Amino acid sequence: MALTLPAPAKLNLFLHIIGRRADGYHNLQTLFQLLDYGDDLTFAGRNDSAINLQDSLPGVADEDNLVVRAAKALQRFTATPKGADIGIVKRIPSGGGLGGGSSDAATTLLGLNKLWGLALTVDELTAIGAPLGADIPIFVRGHSAWAEGVGDRLTDVELPDAWYLVICPECAVSTGKIFAHGELTRDSRAITIRAFLEQGGRNDCQPVVEKLYPEVKKARLWLDQFASASMTGTGACLFARFDSKADALEVLAQKPGQWQGFVARGVNRSPCHLLL
Repeated sequence: MALTLPAPAKLNLFLHIIGRRADGYHNLQTLFQLLDYGDDLTFAGRNDSAINLQDSLPGVADEDNLVVRAAKALQRFTATPKGADIGIVKRIPSGGGLGGGSSDAATTLLGLNKLWGLALTVDELTAIGAPLGADIPIFVRGHSAWAEGVGDRLTDVELPDAWYLVICPECAVSTGKIFAHGELTRDSRAITIRAFLEQGGRNDCQPVVEKLYPEVKKARLWLDQFASASMTGTGACLFARFDSKADALEVLAQKPGQWQGFVARGVNRSPCHLLL
């Protein structure tokens, strides 16, 4: 039996860094918006315990791929002798702040939990995934959420319907370089969910990213012509909200050819969870 499930992208509708911890990590506030756009993963059982990735990522060894690491972490946690062949149809640009690798890993945990008949809870799957990547829990839980701490304290939210145009410049941003940068704002004041919904927010990483990666600033200025643009995560992808799909597609059609882009609808519930 084969099982195919989506791995949705996410946006950070804002990202405030409110302090640096003693362990070097940063305390932050952000709002994760799930999208109805993403990768597709197919899982098929094997007669042995091997984890076989059928679609390798360029420049990434299979054993370092988050999908393989998540599958093997699930095997260790449950001591299951079962294996799987895993295929991936990639649509989410890598390293763009859209959570592609984390979402693929989360869908792997959810999919293999079902395929192998493990019956683990969402909390158990979250505990397995969290050490592999800070964004994995949001996708395992499968709901748009307000996040605090290092992104680990999640509160489900119901966000209004919206369409987003996402633009991805052709550059790869180093998250470590951004969070280590001396000019990064680390003292933003904490806000409430209501305050963000009423007044909005910003991405504290964006000024540093635009300074180090001029192509991101160029893309943001282009998108700003049509709607207020912001960066997701540590970039390099940017997004703008539109009232309708048609409005977003009209702007996408004018996109300069050197950038990737897509239109997606914001959703509160992960499309992966809707199929499980």
